[in-house]
Amino acid sequence: MDNKINLPETAIRERIISTGRHVIEIEQKAVAGLLDQLGDDFVRAVDVILHCKGRVIITGVGKSGIIARKIAATLTSTGTVAIFLHPVDAIHGDLGLVLSDDVVICISKSGNTDEISALIPVFKQLNVPIISIIGNRRSALAARSDIILDVYVAEEACPLDLAPTSSTTATLVMGDALAMALLELRDFGAAQFAKLHPGGSLGRRLTLKINEIMFTGDKVPVVYEKQPLKDAILEITSKRFGCTCVLNAAGILSGIITDGDLRRLLAETDTIGDYTAGDIMVKNPKTLVSDEFAVTAFNLMEKHNITQVIITNADLRPIGIVHLHDLLEAGLR
Repeated sequence: MDNKINLPETAIRERIISTGRHVIEIEQKAVAGLLDQLGDDFVRAVDVILHCKGRVIITGVGKSGIIARKIAATLTSTGTVAIFLHPVDAIHGDLGLVLSDDVVICISKSGNTDEISALIPVFKQLNVPIISIIGNRRSALAARSDIILDVYVAEEACPLDLAPTSSTTATLVMGDALAMALLELRDFGAAQFAKLHPGGSLGRRLTLKINEIMFTGDKVPVVYEKQPLKDAILEITSKRFGCTCVLNAAGILSGIITDGDLRRLLAETDTIGDYTAGDIMVKNPKTLVSDEFAVTAFNLMEKHNITQVIITNADLRPIGIVHLHDLLEAGLR
């Protein structure tokens, strides 16, 4: 069987690309339009959620429901406990999930969704704040909401102006804006993020410590300042890191020699017999301590365009070394 995929003829190809670009342009305008909507209502919404003693209950039906699930997931993973409540399930018993200390976010493009309208009287009885993310300020839902986040779009990207496209994108972006504003106000950092994402490559990236992957003991390449450069070359060659630590007489790290340093020296001179390790070492090399996160080492290497980091103790004595290849193999990409 021939699995080769042939491109359509030129005219059809151009039509496909043109349609794709048109959709992106329309949705880009929809998202840009949200900038003018971020005012006091947005500030109030963030403040109400920030001081909520319960949870954020997010509800929506259809495509809005799918976006509601995503917003709930984003909030929960960034320090704000949120639950998606399907409106149909809610009116058949799941309204018991909503407590008086909660905050409710209702998502609806029209603001007149029957399933959500049926929930409003119960939310009012519980006296929970109602935040609506809607595209119609003149709707029934808008009239009964405490806070309105307007995500009106001029047109959907659908050529029929029917399928939710621009509107759902705008709603999703508004939800992300809420989540990130709350994240910053909570001072929610990498350590807290790691606790909520222990699985997969993301969890590995956030929780892996340097002391779990660094090489120690005799595997750490080391020479002293007064040793002949020949000894440094042998040390670099016999170990796998493309470098060697250089120590002073007291055993304190004073520099590093990399294979790149050696290549540059050999380009300038034919004789290296008179050089010592201290003569060509680079002083004050980049170092970290062993209880740092491995991602810190990765970021340091990326920032300074280096491929290894020396791990030292409090006295600046080398106790380990980490190479970029080890970090990449551990999933830090």
